[in-house]
Amino acid sequence: MNQKQWEIFCNFKEEFKSKVQEWVKLAPELKDLQRDAALEAGTPEYPFENTLVYNRDLDKITPLDDIRLIVIGDNPGKDEQLEKNNRYLVGLAGKIADGYFKRNPQLCVDFRKNVIILNKTPIHSAKTIQLKKIIKNGGDKIKKLVEESQIWMAKKTAALHIDLCKAADSSLQNSLAPEIWLVGYSELKQRGIFTLYRDELKKAYQNDLEFWKMVYVFQHFSMNCFTKDLDNYCKKNGEDSGNLLETLHHLGSIHKEEIFI
Repeated sequence: MNQKQWEIFCNFKEEFKSKVQEWVKLAPELKDLQRDAALEAGTPEYPFENTLVYNRDLDKITPLDDIRLIVIGDNPGKDEQLEKNNRYLVGLAGKIADGYFKRNPQLCVDFRKNVIILNKTPIHSAKTIQLKKIIKNGGDKIKKLVEESQIWMAKKTAALHIDLCKAADSSLQNSLAPEIWLVGYSELKQRGIFTLYRDELKKAYQNDLEFWKMVYVFQHFSMNCFTKDLDNYCKKNGEDSGNLLETLHHLGSIHKEEIFI
């Protein structure tokens, strides 16, 4: 990153960290709601340590890091909320994502160094679908918190992306304009948990449509959905991995059109 990009990133992460702390204090009842939702769903017991999660991996990024992607997952799961982690995509889905980029060096992406990983909400649940139960049991206060967190994350993530792109200088090393990969397809559909995030994200680009073209939608990394979907697309369309990035852009654009109708 160049100096301007570094300042943009630092301002974002500090604001994000402060906002998560604010939300934690606002809703101490979240832990019981999260525990009840997990028990009702038959989730094996696990330690509930953080109701909301700021991604501490953001604090490891340095001015020398070449940020190529902003990957947006769903919300923090069981592993992410543990105090020893407080990081996004560190469970099986994260391992799958890390492995994918290692197997495809032509993408020039180190998943733990060249990627800013964010979520659609920092509110924890063992499974994303359990957010519905947490909202139902939590009443208007928790419903509003979940909605506010999605709106905030959508607006701030879009602003981060747009500002990093505008500050990019192609003549300088480590000064790229990153893409956004929005992973997690099903809950972005109409009546999904994250439709509010979806709509706010698109709205945030209405005056910067050139950067909206750099936003792509994919299946989630969990359960190998990302790679299976890509493989099926390649077989159906007769494409190979000769130009993997171009193929990914094709697929990500198709899903984007399906989601952002």
